[in-house]
Amino acid sequence: MTAYGVSSMFFHEYTSGEIFSNISKAGLDGIEYWLETPHFWLRDLPSEEVIACRRAHPEISTFSVHTPVLDLNPCSINPDVAEISVAYAVRSLEMAQALGAGVLTVHPGRRTAKRPPGDADRARFDHYIAALREAALKDTVTVAIENMEPAVNSLICTPERMREVLDAEPWLRFTLDTSHALASSEGTVMEYIDLCGDRLANVHLSRAGNGRLHLPLDHSQVIARILESLRDHHYRGALMLEIDDLNFPKPLPAEEKCAILAQDLSFMRKCMEPD
Repeated sequence: MTAYGVSSMFFHEYTSGEIFSNISKAGLDGIEYWLETPHFWLRDLPSEEVIACRRAHPEISTFSVHTPVLDLNPCSINPDVAEISVAYAVRSLEMAQALGAGVLTVHPGRRTAKRPPGDADRARFDHYIAALREAALKDTVTVAIENMEPAVNSLICTPERMREVLDAEPWLRFTLDTSHALASSEGTVMEYIDLCGDRLANVHLSRAGNGRLHLPLDHSQVIARILESLRDHHYRGALMLEIDDLNFPKPLPAEEKCAILAQDLSFMRKCMEPD
């Protein structure tokens, strides 16, 4: 059965307890908890607090984790940056296991310079994947790598490249970010589903438009067609709304954020569970 959730970063300024409570109020039953959620990240990663939140909200039954990415890059040309980024990805898998997550989403990294990736960049990527592989084979958490928006220095931003990586790594799964793919075209999203849908473990759901990513669904017919395609491909994993609250003209109170989520939840259900 499909789970409907949201990234914890939509409630960027709130405590973990408030985040769980607001997600519950919105009617969602899933959360993708970013380890960089400020209340968690800036307080030495108090895992016991998140575990307590999970126990206090059994209605939020689907729980996944997003590895730190905001100022990390496992494929950085700076060896110290690359080393700590790989180490955090491996540590994230250990934390996801301890928190009881089903899926850990990771980013592929990027070439530091805004130039096409070369052999050295691909070698750094291979090292990163090897470290994740070694850790993943010891744990029960599913590791899913996310497609990035089109950029000259991106290591995975096409369906063909994603398929190539998945074929090379049978243990690895796929997180589809619809907004990143929509930065290319609606057709690109459909290609990801067609080519890589058999390895799909997680979906980050949001719109793209007017040069902005991670917008609310807002009854978009493009999103409706994407959800129909996921349904037709028998996807039954989580749909995690990934909405950037900085896209709004002013800061939103929690009540308005919950209302946006409730509206998008109703739309997702209508598309995924037609009468």
